[in-house]
Parts: sequence; C-alpha cells; structure tokens
Amino acid sequence: MGIGPERTAEIADRVEAFVRHIVVPYEKDPRRDHHDCPTEALVEEMREKARAAGVLTPHILSDGSHLSQRETALVLIRSGLSPLGPLACNTAAPDEGNMYLLGKVGNDALKTRFLNQLIEGRARSAFLMTEPAEDGGAGSDPMMMQTTCRLDGNHWVVNGRKAFITGAEGAKVGIVMAKSDEGACMFLVDLPDPAITIERVPITIDSSMPGGHAVLRIDNLRIPADQMLGHSGEGFKYAQVRLSPARLSHCMRWLGACIRSHEIATDYANRRMAFGKALIDHEGVGFMLAENMIDLKQAELMIDWCAGVLDGGSLGTVESSMTKVAVSEALMRVADRCVQIMGGTGVTQDTIVEQVFREVRAFRIYDGPTEVHKWSLAKKIKRDWKASYA
Repeated sequence: MGIGPERTAEIADRVEAFVRHIVVPYEKDPRRDHHDCPTEALVEEMREKARAAGVLTPHILSDGSHLSQRETALVLIRSGLSPLGPLACNTAAPDEGNMYLLGKVGNDALKTRFLNQLIEGRARSAFLMTEPAEDGGAGSDPMMMQTTCRLDGNHWVVNGRKAFITGAEGAKVGIVMAKSDEGACMFLVDLPDPAITIERVPITIDSSMPGGHAVLRIDNLRIPADQMLGHSGEGFKYAQVRLSPARLSHCMRWLGACIRSHEIATDYANRRMAFGKALIDHEGVGFMLAENMIDLKQAELMIDWCAGVLDGGSLGTVESSMTKVAVSEALMRVADRCVQIMGGTGVTQDTIVEQVFREVRAFRIYDGPTEVHKWSLAKKIKRDWKASYA
C-alpha cells in the first residue's frame, strides 16, 4: 500500500506551496457567514484554484486508491498550515473521513452516486451521529443513540434529533446513524431533505468549518433500503472503520496549523524588542518556544506511530485514542504558548494564532474528549491486568 516516498514528498510539497502562497492570503478575506465560518462562495473559489494547481483531494489518487496513512499524514499536515487549507484542498472534516469510509465499504452504486461528488470537491457532507444531551442522546457514548429506524416496505423510516452536526447547513451528502431492532444502522442520503429540519446552528468557539455545527430534527425520513451501508445492526462496525483514521487526520491537520502558529510566534519573538533585547533572548519566552519544538515533534512522532499501526491493518482503536489525547493536549500547549508569546497581538485577529488557539481548544472535545479516551484506556489496562494476573 502506498506510492513511495518520492511521489508522496512531491505531492506534499505542492500542497504546502499552494497553501502558503495561494490560500494564506484568503485568511483576510471577509467572506464569512453569520457564524464567522467561510462562505460557500469562498470555499468554491479556493477549490477551483486547488483544482487548477492539481492539489484538490490530494490524498486520493486518480484511480480512486487512497494514500497510506503515513503518506496521508505528510500531505494533510501541509494542508493544515492554514485553517483554510483543508477546505481548499478538500482534506477537511467531516468530508475526508466520510470519503475514507465510503471508499472502504460503499458498493459501486453508492460510490457513483455519493462518493464521486465528494472526491471531485463538488459537494460537502455531514455525519449525523451525535444527539442532543437534553434528549439523553448519544454523545461520547454512542450506545445511548435515540434516533430510530424501522423498515417499511423497501424503505427505512428514520426519526430523531441530532446535534453538533458539522457542515450540515449546505451539505449535499449525509451519513445518518439510527438504531433498529437489530442495532445501529448507517444510511446514505441526499441533502437537503424536507424531512430533515435544521433547528438551529449554535455559535461555537471554532470557525473553520462551513455550515457550523447544527442541531437537526428528523421527521419520518424515508430512505430506500439500498442506501443502507451493509445490513441492519452493522452500523457500529462501519463506524469503527471511520473512527481511527478520522481521529488521526484531525491530529494531522491541527499539527499543521500549530506549526504555522509557532512560525508566527517565533518571528514575532525575534523581531519584538523589550527591556533592551529581543523577546526570544528573554529566558521565559525562549523556553516557551523550545517547549513548542518538543511538543510539535512529539505530536509528529505519535501521528507517525499510529499511522503505521493503521497501515499494518489494525483498527488502531487504542493507538488512535492514545494519539488523539497526546496530540490534542500537546497542540493546546503549543497554541497557548504562541498566544502568550505574542501578548496583546496574540489575542487579536491580526494573525491566525488567535483562531488556531480557539480551534485546538475545540479539538480537545470532538472525536472524543481527552477524559473519555483516558477512561477507555484505563478500562483496557484493567482488562489486560485481569487477563495476566487474575
């Protein structure tokens, strides 16, 4: 699996050049919606330039094959050098994870109808799993899912509510999770659909994902039976296929963003004078930059390690939990230091440092909060101990 180091490096270099020279100037573009997220027009304009530069959906090759996870890391880290980079290059969540899932488990008909438009950057998608806390629905615990589906002739009828559905507003493809008598189910649907109502799109701390994170109501959504992925009761099995790679690709993209923030903070610390010398020559600032170097390298190595596990054929559930915790916490420290080093400038929108800090704070929650991953890892430690000593 994979295309080799030379070709991977060439793709990654082209992506980095595109992001630094073409995408970064768009960070000052005023086209933002009422949630401060990039508008569809802005995304489409950037994607046209990515298409022309040959860096649109660079992690999926022309024959439909996917780069290995290690190769994907090299490319997605570069795309993440700007918060707009993943949108421009079509490597952003949730589309990247949804493309991976459909490429792995979708049949030819579903790929033709739903996957191709995502790969071509002509559509965005949404993954409808999380549910409102006030309903007692699924969040970190997917087994609490309240959304139901029942078979009616050759259609499934779905009812329920969903929350924090990234990119639902403006999406053309939806992956809907619901539970039948047999267990969890996963469906592909065209969006928008009159049976799916956006109740609200809350204002959130992050602002890099078009469409925000919507709360939805699903009323008697009728889905043809042939739009189910697999069979009734297999939804969680397919969710596991998506789970670890999606966790890992978040780590890749935000590592890229924090590398860029570190570059900006380093430049500031070398240029800004205080108390008779450059900030970097003050031990408190210089040490923060040194700590950033350490955290960034540790994050890179954790990503590479987990990618290697996935490339070996494992689901990597434990390894991706460890990596998600380690990388999100390390990047939070990096982003926080960058703000601190830049002082007042660091909390303004004069640079992307302020936005990256907000985005990484949210990253510590989505795809599993740090505490849930630690709890899951502790359960594994206990199971392993019992197997060895009990």
